[in-house]
Amino acid sequence: MRTPPPAVIAIGKNYRDHAAEMGGKAPEALVVFHKNPASVCSDGDAIVIPPACREEGPEVDYEGELAVVIARDCRDATEADALSVVAGYAAANDVSARKWQLARGGGQFSRGKSFDTFCPIGPVTPASAVPDPQALRIETRLNGTVMQDASTSLMIHSVRRIIAELSRGTTLLGGTVILTGTPAGVGTARKPPVYLAEGDLVEVHIAGVGGVRSPVRHG
Repeated sequence: MRTPPPAVIAIGKNYRDHAAEMGGKAPEALVVFHKNPASVCSDGDAIVIPPACREEGPEVDYEGELAVVIARDCRDATEADALSVVAGYAAANDVSARKWQLARGGGQFSRGKSFDTFCPIGPVTPASAVPDPQALRIETRLNGTVMQDASTSLMIHSVRRIIAELSRGTTLLGGTVILTGTPAGVGTARKPPVYLAEGDLVEVHIAGVGGVRSPVRHG
C-alpha cells in the first residue's frame, strides 16, 4: 500500500484473550483510536524504530491484525449491508511503542501507534474472494516462531458491527483502512516481555487473505 489512505481507524481490545493478557476486561463498546496515515508501509518495507522509541529501552511491539479497506464513502451503514462497502482485506501489523501508548501518551493510544512505518499492510485481497471475514486464521511469527495464532471468529465485535458502529453519523471515506484488533500473544504481555529489535523479522499471515513481512531496523 504505497499511497497513504485517507484514514486508519483501529479497534483496541477486540479479542477477550488479548484484553485479559493486558490486564483488563473485555469492553462492551468499541475501543477506537486512529493511526497516522503516514505510518502505513508495504509488504517487505522495514519497521524502523526511531530514537524516540529507544530512549527508555526496548518498547516496540507487534500486533497482527485483519485490515478492512472501505471501497467508497459510506455513512450509517447497517450491519446487514456493512460488508457491501468493503473493497478488500489484508494482513496488517499494528506496531505499538508501549511506553508512548501508555505512560508517555497522555492516556491516548494514537501517539504510540503512529510513528512512521508502524502500520505495515500487505497486498489487498478483494472482498469477493473472502466469503466470511469471521472465519479466518491469523498468525504472527517473530523470527520464525509463532507468537499469535487465532481465528477472527473470536472477535468481540465483528467486521459488520465495526463498520456499522464507526459509520453512525460519520462518513467513512473510500480507501479508509480499519484495523480490527489483535488476539493474545503480544510481546509486552509475555514474561519476560518480548520487544522488536534490530535484525528481527515479523510476519503476519491470514489464511485466504495473504501476509505482510517486515524486517526491523533502527532509524
